[in-house]
Amino acid sequence: MLRHRRPHRLLWHAARLLALILLLAGPTYAAEAPKEEALLAQVQDVLVERAARPGDEVAIEVYPPRAALPACPRPDIFLPRAAERPVGRVSVGVRCGDDSRVRYLQAEIHVTGHYVELARDVRTGETLHPEDLAEVAGRLDRLPRQAVLDPDQAIGQQATRHLAAGVTLQRYHLRPRPLVRRGQQVVIEARGAGFRVTRSGEALSPGGRGERIRVRLANREILEARITGEGRLAVDF
Repeated sequence: MLRHRRPHRLLWHAARLLALILLLAGPTYAAEAPKEEALLAQVQDVLVERAARPGDEVAIEVYPPRAALPACPRPDIFLPRAAERPVGRVSVGVRCGDDSRVRYLQAEIHVTGHYVELARDVRTGETLHPEDLAEVAGRLDRLPRQAVLDPDQAIGQQATRHLAAGVTLQRYHLRPRPLVRRGQQVVIEARGAGFRVTRSGEALSPGGRGERIRVRLANREILEARITGEGRLAVDF
């Protein structure tokens, strides 16, 4: 009989120990869970603000961390790649108050919106016009990171290679249309508070709108200027 009663007493003691552990852990967990949920909700709000565009549909899932996060009443939430629109799988940094340590959370961002495809075949060096482009609706998080989302980013640009109709347009497919040729005589304009000066010079390299090139003036002085139009440049102060 004793051999049968011993296992029963061991189970009884184990059950009491487990109940005691749950009793002690319960209030702590109950206090921490809402705080963690509030932090995850704040992270989600930041991602919605960064990822959403007018007309897009955004679905975001923030994955809870494996280890419990500390109380963080005023979290500093940031994206390591701040310059990029977050789509797909992303990491989110969280810094709490004066604590210099950064904790990273993972999130999945699904965005349905519009992007740009080619409506016809395009040859290398050909300038793109509105009728060459088509806006297509689809999952943006499944596109290459350099996909062009706005037709205005492509209109007036030149193709860097032969592209077939139906290709998803990417930024590396495009280059600015040259507005200045090497050796061309150009007009350089300098503006400031209360003055405007124009001078002529020789372009030392070709370039498109917004690009900066070197220009040789009549007195052989060389300066750098920004291309603003056909044969026209500006010096920024």
